[in-house]
Formats: sequence, structure tokens, C-alpha cells
Amino acid sequence: MLIELSDAGKKFNREWIFRTINYRFESGKKYALTGPNGSGKSTLLQVLAGSMTLSQGDIKWVMNQQNLDPDHVFKHLSIAAPYLELIEEMTAVEFLDFHRSFKPLLNNISITDILETIGLEKAAHKQIRYFSSGMKQRIKLAQAIFSDCSLLLLDEPCTNLDEHGYALYHHLIDTYAKEKTIIVSSNDVNEYGFCTNKIYVPDHK
Repeated sequence: MLIELSDAGKKFNREWIFRTINYRFESGKKYALTGPNGSGKSTLLQVLAGSMTLSQGDIKWVMNQQNLDPDHVFKHLSIAAPYLELIEEMTAVEFLDFHRSFKPLLNNISITDILETIGLEKAAHKQIRYFSSGMKQRIKLAQAIFSDCSLLLLDEPCTNLDEHGYALYHHLIDTYAKEKTIIVSSNDVNEYGFCTNKIYVPDHK
């Protein structure tokens, strides 16, 4: 997927979060949205996801040289973010199976394989409400990375993860997301160090 921003800006009330961004996110490349907390990284990521409209300028999404209808962009992306809640009454298996009903899993990988890969096979039938914060983050990353989507959006993807969790995150990216277009919103280089393209959001105030 290719995403193109033209003179893009977003403001809340009278305050500009960012403005006059002209940028192309090209298919298969890795991008980092960086800047301190409150600088607008998450807002820009939500604009790129099509879940938030611009205050000025234009954005277009292109798949196979065809412009996508903004209302259909969500079908081609997956996202993991702190503000997206899990269905905590479900077990890990139920949640991933529910998610799979909306978006197929990458290479038809099984839920059992996913849970083994992220180290949660022993908690497969435990309700998510009883998971630790780190376990919940692993499930969030799994539903995003293992979805068969061309665009992967990650907002502070290692939130609540320990050293082993960081290692797992990089393993998942290296093994299952090489061909995806990836956009990471973070101020932690350990989360976006693999990205070859960086946008410092405060430069666009």
C-alpha cells in the first residue's frame, strides 16, 4: 500500500497538532513517527489509518495502482496501540478466533501456532482479564502482526513488555512482517530502530 499526504494538517480547536506535511509512505518500506510525548505521533498514525480526518490538505491510499475508498482502508491494515482495548471477557483463543473472522491470518497460520510463538500457549483458555499487562500486549501484537494485511501500524508497540518481550517483538517483525509496509509511532529507538525512514513530527508544527 502507498499512502500520500498533501499539505496535510490536523488541529483541535485552534491548536495545530501538525500541518503542511507532504510525504509518501511507499509500499514495503518501514517508517518511524518520532517526537516527545504529546507531539502528535498518535494523531498522525490515526490519520494514516483513516480513523481520523484531516483539518486541511489531503490523504490518499493506493493499492495495485488504484485509489482506495477511505471507508475501505481499514480492510487493508492492522494496528496495535495502547488506546485499543481487548475484549477481556474472551480467552486468548476466543479473541484471536473472533479477530480472524474479520481479517484472515497470515499464511493461514493456526491460533495454536500463534500462541506458542508469543509464549502464551499455557494461557490459551484463560480469560484475558486475568492476563498481566505484558501478556495483554503480546496478544495485541499478535492480532496485528499475524493479520494478512499489507499495512501494519504500531503505536508504542513495546508498552508493558520486558526485555524478553522486546526480543519477541523484533522476532515477530523480522519473521512475519518483512513484506509489509510498517509505520511505528514511538520515541523509543528500541521500538523503531529497524525503520529506515523517520519523520520527526514536531518539525511539522
